[in-house]
Amino acid sequence: MSIKKLEKSLQESLQNLKEEGRLKGKEFIIIDIRKAEGESGPRYFLKGQGKKPFIRMNSNSYLGLSLREDMVLAGEEAAHQFGTGPGAVRFISGTFQVHRELEQRLAKFHKRDDAIIFNSAYTTVLGVLSPLINAETIVISDELNHNCIINALRLARPADKLIYRHLNMQELEEQLKKSIDRAKRILIITDGIFSMRGDYAPLDEISKISQKYEQHFPEGIVLVVDDSHGVGCFGETGRGTEEYTQIDGVDILIGTLGKAFGVNGGYATSSQTVITYLRENAPMYIYSNPITPAEAREAYRALEILESEEGKGILKHLKEMTKRFEKGLKELGYEIIESDHPIVPLMVRDTRKTKELVDYLIENGVLATGLNFPVVPRGDEEIRFQVNASHTPYDIDTVLEVLKKWKGINQIP
Repeated sequence: MSIKKLEKSLQESLQNLKEEGRLKGKEFIIIDIRKAEGESGPRYFLKGQGKKPFIRMNSNSYLGLSLREDMVLAGEEAAHQFGTGPGAVRFISGTFQVHRELEQRLAKFHKRDDAIIFNSAYTTVLGVLSPLINAETIVISDELNHNCIINALRLARPADKLIYRHLNMQELEEQLKKSIDRAKRILIITDGIFSMRGDYAPLDEISKISQKYEQHFPEGIVLVVDDSHGVGCFGETGRGTEEYTQIDGVDILIGTLGKAFGVNGGYATSSQTVITYLRENAPMYIYSNPITPAEAREAYRALEILESEEGKGILKHLKEMTKRFEKGLKELGYEIIESDHPIVPLMVRDTRKTKELVDYLIENGVLATGLNFPVVPRGDEEIRFQVNASHTPYDIDTVLEVLKKWKGINQIP
């Protein structure tokens, strides 16, 4: 059979994306890394860019742990002991001691009964939500929730899906009122940190509103928070948005090992009954291999670092570098969304100028990500900068100097 007709249709789709300015294009390939030396943090080298070094301002590795020798050594030791891969899904013979040790450490870190590891945060959201949503469940979701939540709800097919405007607690309460006598179970789902903006969900307010209407639903109101961008780098001790908002009402917390902890994989933590139920019913857990033993041991080491005195220093430095960058951008006259999170959005509000600024940054040795519609709403086009703890004052000032030069050439509204 010929694939030509399909290729023609796919090519037309790609062309449309290009014309709309939404084609991502070829990915940059990192071919080498120079570790921090002197006043400089790590520098990255890209295929096709010769010996030109880049400051990486678009990494989710907020704590800057992935290049540490003790992290690498932890993975090497586990690989020597257990091999390079699990060899099977968990329920067959793919559960290793290091997997359970990590789950128990994560549960303790978040003050929960137990935790369950998945092979990515994206599949964690899919795996957790789909078995918890049935035909008698109404889901209420923030309009700016991550794509993984949107697709999880499509997969789960709840009785109804209600959306409230971003962080609008009045609308959330109205949606709860509207749901009375229409469902046995309500599931409120929100990001902790919203990855495009760096702002956070007011979990304390959401919890209070939930408790107000709990009695109207036979199976209660369940609050699920995907705090993949918050866990590890947000809050006084890195316990995320839950800690930052001083809430004790999150029923199921979803996190990732692939951002602040610098490794790979995702997890959920909750009561013992919920976690046991997910082990028996979450398809992405049952039918997918787990992370490797090496990754599990590396993530365990990341938790040890975060909970140590050194970890406190790393969090302090991360906050200082974030505020240094925000202050510099404001002094240069750029519009930003301020927060205590290391995501720093520079609001460009124009697709063409966003691309031009990204290209200019790359020309000047800075890796940053431009976000355009439909990733963000029209008019909210931005450069998403991400500060991490491996950045030095010199790195931050170097990036600011590049943006100062751009400001002299172009004016951003």
